[in-house]
Amino acid sequence: MNILVCISKAPDTTSKIAFTNGNTQFDENGVQYIVNPYDEWYALVRALELKEAQGGNVTIITVGTASDDAVIRKALAIGADDAIRIDAPATDAYFVAMQIAEYAKGKGFDLILTGKETIDYNGSQVAGMIAEALALPYISIATKLDVAGSTISCEREIVGGMQEVEVQAPAVISCAKGMAEQRIPNMRGIMAARTKPLNVVAPAALEALTTFSTYSMPAAKSSVKLIDPNNLDELVALLHNEAKVI
Repeated sequence: MNILVCISKAPDTTSKIAFTNGNTQFDENGVQYIVNPYDEWYALVRALELKEAQGGNVTIITVGTASDDAVIRKALAIGADDAIRIDAPATDAYFVAMQIAEYAKGKGFDLILTGKETIDYNGSQVAGMIAEALALPYISIATKLDVAGSTISCEREIVGGMQEVEVQAPAVISCAKGMAEQRIPNMRGIMAARTKPLNVVAPAALEALTTFSTYSMPAAKSSVKLIDPNNLDELVALLHNEAKVI
């Protein structure tokens, strides 16, 4: 099975977030980047499990600059066979998806996996756009993935229960919690990652469709009012007059 796993970098959750240039750019000073957890823990690890069970090859792909190489090597250390970096800044979801789709055309991938979203932008757009560009079936936010021959079986959570879906390969799947368990790179994997191929390819001639005009921090949390549990009249009055929820 020939599997393509889309990965991206994201700030470590302990990083201090700030903006610069009049709040028009993300300030990367002092920020530690990691592999986006949904891409790593679920999409990549499940791809490796399928390869180990059925044979094949796992390629990781990212759209980014040379500053992404350390993150890519981390994914190689976990077990991916090779890596592709499309040499362009990841400007917006459309640009990223179309770059990946252009690369994947004609490469014979049986399965294209992504995380359900990135933990910094939470857009959950790239996988669906890739599927549309390649005219492939798409299953979103899958929590389970099995492959038997050319049949791909998935489970996904829906309101009130679980949905079982089957498609024929090739297909695009976005992966959510439950798909696999996190793997920690061992020393052998870390050493091997240094010599695994990381191929840098030129981007296709495409333009982003969106730009970011400004960033802002979330509003500070408001103070908390504590109401005596026996004073229901005050609670009802506050919910009605201040919170305006009743």
